[in-house]
Amino acid sequence: MRYSIRIKGHLDPCWQDWFEGLTIVHEDEGTSRLTGSLRDQAALYGVLTKIRALGLTLLALETGEGVAPSGSGDSF
Repeated sequence: MRYSIRIKGHLDPCWQDWFEGLTIVHEDEGTSRLTGSLRDQAALYGVLTKIRALGLTLLALETGEGVAPSGSGDSF
């Protein structure tokens, strides 16, 4: 399943592996978008737990086939 997770602030790209390999894309609005595929719902919960543990602000979570490929910059 493909996911797109939008958070407030710009994450350092070196954290990409820590977020289950989701691609980190910095957006102009001062946000970061994590995009890519996760193996199952448990992996998604793991990423969300890491976001919470870091005190990051979750702005949006989108899932499904309509999720734009990583790095495309397109909306859903």
